[in-house]
Amino acid sequence: MNQVTVFNPKSNVPAFARKGELSSIAKALMGGGAGGGKRISVKGGVFRLVVDGKEVQAIEDRHLDVVLVNAAPKIARTFYMKTFDENAVTAPDCWSADGDKPDPTAKNKQSDACATCPQNVKGSGQGDSKACRYSQRVAVVLANDMEGDVLQLSLAATSIFGKAEGENRPLQEYARWLAAQGVDPGALVTRLKFDTKAATPKLFFKPMRWLEEDEYAICQKQGQSDDALKAITMTVAQMDKAPEPAAQDEDAEPPPPPPKSKKAAPAPAPAAEPEEPAEEAPPVKRAAKPPAAVAPAKSSVADLVNQWDDE
Repeated sequence: MNQVTVFNPKSNVPAFARKGELSSIAKALMGGGAGGGKRISVKGGVFRLVVDGKEVQAIEDRHLDVVLVNAAPKIARTFYMKTFDENAVTAPDCWSADGDKPDPTAKNKQSDACATCPQNVKGSGQGDSKACRYSQRVAVVLANDMEGDVLQLSLAATSIFGKAEGENRPLQEYARWLAAQGVDPGALVTRLKFDTKAATPKLFFKPMRWLEEDEYAICQKQGQSDDALKAITMTVAQMDKAPEPAAQDEDAEPPPPPPKSKKAAPAPAPAAEPEEPAEEAPPVKRAAKPPAAVAPAKSSVADLVNQWDDE
């Protein structure tokens, strides 16, 4: 077990993080709603860098430090009539980018509205699960290569919903915990870590340190890039492969949107549907920038994020 720096959201707050308002990223990650290209896969419980549907690198570490630079404003849904095939290259039979109603291009719509769809009922899938599955797309950059490639991370329901288990937080709980303390997730380095007790790949999220002011400027620019907008835009053309099966959390229902802040920044404009990309070069990994030292926590937050087990 390695000792890690404790992140204290009340200590040494950078000037850029004192806005006192929720960004579109924060609202999207909290579940309120405000690609193609290179992405991170978590197949087999291993972080993998994938380009044009082909794995180019597997990361042996059980955690990965990133910066969340953008996020799809709504929870998406996908439904496949056939049994999952990991080698299949197929679009879903029915899908929704906003979780409210099927996309007009869906070839086999199951209902006029997702809320009343028979595939959205417990027991319609395997066991007591739902056949139609939730997911959310997030755009990230690697913490040691913030000027490098913007990567897509597609998260299943078990990584999005649920309650905190000690210092372990799924995505929405993590975003809300930060927001309660006036912290925007886009101002931090966030650690992704696998839940080693889960039968299928499930991620937890943990804050590691504040960004430096120059890093924050870089990540803000990355979040508005074409690559970031493509990464969070769900289109059938971008589905190079059927999603990996994952057990749905029995209580994994998107909660109602949080109250709107009067000062909340507007959500970014939706990206235009991208053309089929040409073969892309593998992500280029630049030299890591040494992290800035962070003062130890002096508040009760230290009890919540004390140590991290880097397996």
